[in-house]
Amino acid sequence: MKNSTLLLLFILIGSSLNVKGQKSMDIIDKSETERIEKYLSSNELEGRRTFSKGIDKAADFIANEFKQTKLATLQNTSSYLQKFTRLSVKFIGANANFDGSSIDLKNIIVITNQANVSINETSGYEIEKINKEDNLGQSVRKYLSSNKNYLILVDESFANNFSRLTALKSNITAQQKTVVFILSNQKPTKFNIEATHKIDELSLSNVVGIIPGKSLANEYVIFSGHYDHLGINSAKAVNGDSIYNGANDDAAGTTAMIMLSKYFKKLNNNERTLIFVAFTAEEVGGFGAQYFSKQFDPLTVKAMFNLEMIGTESKWGKNSAYITGYEKTNMGQILQENLVGTDFKFYPDPYTDQNLFYRSDNATLARLGVPAHTISTSKMDVEPNYHKPSDEFETLDMNNMNEIIKAIALSSQSIISGKDTPTRVDTSQLK
Repeated sequence: MKNSTLLLLFILIGSSLNVKGQKSMDIIDKSETERIEKYLSSNELEGRRTFSKGIDKAADFIANEFKQTKLATLQNTSSYLQKFTRLSVKFIGANANFDGSSIDLKNIIVITNQANVSINETSGYEIEKINKEDNLGQSVRKYLSSNKNYLILVDESFANNFSRLTALKSNITAQQKTVVFILSNQKPTKFNIEATHKIDELSLSNVVGIIPGKSLANEYVIFSGHYDHLGINSAKAVNGDSIYNGANDDAAGTTAMIMLSKYFKKLNNNERTLIFVAFTAEEVGGFGAQYFSKQFDPLTVKAMFNLEMIGTESKWGKNSAYITGYEKTNMGQILQENLVGTDFKFYPDPYTDQNLFYRSDNATLARLGVPAHTISTSKMDVEPNYHKPSDEFETLDMNNMNEIIKAIALSSQSIISGKDTPTRVDTSQLK
């Protein structure tokens, strides 16, 4: 009789938890999800291009959603907008000579925040060499982050990839030291290098809201999505449509992030501090995530859920999504364990050849060891509306998208409670 009573008690407790869980999931309401998604992907925002009026409207809308939800601001500032500036660097011209011999212009790349650069062997620049056996990407990142002025001689075996370093000009900060890359095997005794750029300062804003943690307030869990897209491109209009609305990319992820903020604020039981952020400028270099990530000690960030293109069914159909970099931490396993008893399944990224783990806004923190992953459903090999004007609200499966948001909410519970802490990315394996 005693055993029967205990069994009945456990059944009743379990039923109570299920009812409570179901009622809390009602916070993630499909009509509310649709309201947010429709506005973020509307023609009114003109595709949310970085530095446009449309993206400013989107930022104000997201900030107002955070205000209505009564989120705190980051570091108790007066605004949800995390403002910062980027430098726009336009190359004008350059020339160089080593020991009296001219260097071909295509073999000169100057990374600088200075409009005019003129250096020689007396300028105090450290001279280093990237050898043919070195990893070009790792070496370049090392020199750019070292806060020194360098002349870097790049081995001529990298000739085919050398021009790609020009992309680094789009990632220059006001603190950037000058680093000159010359494709040459010759170490000069005397040299002269001159370069001219047009420098403009541009304003950007992430949108950030906080739910302070209770017992683990100094440990952070981040939920993010990027709210920028491609804007208007009349030259690439399709059937008269020139607005790249970005309903799936990434109004869907941003909508999910906002809905999760409402859900967790209503529950109000998070032990770790939750940060909700809409990143700007993902499409033009990931500048929003890069700036945001620098504001944190990476060891304090215990997990990052970056939400990217979840508005269509995955290759496995409904009730499924994939996690980029699944094998790099045990975060995916934790999420799936929290979904036992549901129909939802997280899969490893099936598009590893596209290097998605390091292509989205999770990448900056992942490179610092944070278990920062992107959750997506986009069929990257056959997604019909990716970066096209046809990426509009009507192409989304809102029922499925709403269920994905619920699955993310449920699967993250043990991490935000502090019960589970994902393993960290092994940074020694980074390329």
